[in-house]
Amino acid sequence: MSELLIKDVIEPSGKQVELAVKDGVFVQPSSLSSKAQVIEGNGEFVAPGLVDLHTHLREPGKEDAETVLSGSQAAIAGGYTAISAMPNTAPVADTAGVVEQVFRLGKFHSLCDVFPIGAVTVGQAGSQLSEMRAMNQSEAKVRIFSDDGHCVFDSLVMRRALEYVKSFDGIIAQHAQDPRLTMDAQMNEGEISARLGLKGWPAAAEESIIARDILLADHVGSRLHVCHVTTKGGVALIRWAKSRGIQVTAEVTPHHLILTDDLAASYDPVYKVNPPLRTQSDVIALREGVADGTIDIIATDHAPHSAESKDCEWQAAAFGMTGLETALSVAYQALVESKILSWNALVDRMSVTPARIGEYGNHGQIELGKPANFFTFDPKARWKVSAEGMKSKSANSPFIGSELPGRVTRTFFNGRLVHEVIK
Repeated sequence: MSELLIKDVIEPSGKQVELAVKDGVFVQPSSLSSKAQVIEGNGEFVAPGLVDLHTHLREPGKEDAETVLSGSQAAIAGGYTAISAMPNTAPVADTAGVVEQVFRLGKFHSLCDVFPIGAVTVGQAGSQLSEMRAMNQSEAKVRIFSDDGHCVFDSLVMRRALEYVKSFDGIIAQHAQDPRLTMDAQMNEGEISARLGLKGWPAAAEESIIARDILLADHVGSRLHVCHVTTKGGVALIRWAKSRGIQVTAEVTPHHLILTDDLAASYDPVYKVNPPLRTQSDVIALREGVADGTIDIIATDHAPHSAESKDCEWQAAAFGMTGLETALSVAYQALVESKILSWNALVDRMSVTPARIGEYGNHGQIELGKPANFFTFDPKARWKVSAEGMKSKSANSPFIGSELPGRVTRTFFNGRLVHEVIK
């Protein structure tokens, strides 16, 4: 029998509490014996474990960049107790067999919960619907489907996908990118791309797909989730859709809340990401969207790549950034330190609401009788991000060398201490 008492911690509402854990679940402190292990929280924050609805774990097929194990190690270092594995693996997770493989890797080779996301179309090719119902009825119980990395561009295919998942309350998570408008694009289209001579990626390429899919979701009466929103026009469209009662949710990444397209002037491929970094006015709109609830959640889009894929010239480099280990500190800097959002609201956007959208019932709450998935956070700490200190197999983070505010000090998964920063 394992017993644990965490004393002097501050819950998101601001109340000082102590948490008791017995055999992996939250219990009343009075039910613990005198043999319980005691941890002094020293006034740090405590919150339910973070939940990421957008993680690239690369396994199977691309284990040189990341594995389920290494990705989970990065996750718990960032305070995450549940992550959602995107399907652009090799083979693509477009069948019950592949999502069950990922699910089992998560059960036996992970330090947190791993929930597979299935592909919308076979091979993510955009033409033939995948075995979505079979994936939903499999051991993995998949209910979110995405061709992330690719847009479900064909309007009829997208309509059929929305109709299909409606029968089991599934969700289509769209990577909003018109492929014709972004062919060979390298960065945000604007003054800076023109000056650098890099082919631009217009905001309209994202917004046109968001607009179309909102109308399709309304027509079908199904659930749409918009991945990694980056433009102020996209925020406005989603705000309009919600005002109409359309079933749409949306996410933003931490890096899009703080970084802008002027960083491309360095020609450092670490800043090359899909969708691209946008302008300061877009960043402001995204922050406002998170603050007023138009954008429901913050998701990492953790996209690890081998050194060979990033240590090259800009045009040849892969798109993507790692994010699990820095997400909370970056979001804290962008939203809480700037007084746009409270700590309580940030926990909602990074834990409570993503757990609700994903229907991950054992996450997003600190409640008696529920599995003890939570973390502690020191808001006064500052830490320098280093490649050597990263738990991910890849080090393509734009924040390496930066000093970030606030740090996850401990992560508990099913009542077990799985990560701790030794001070």
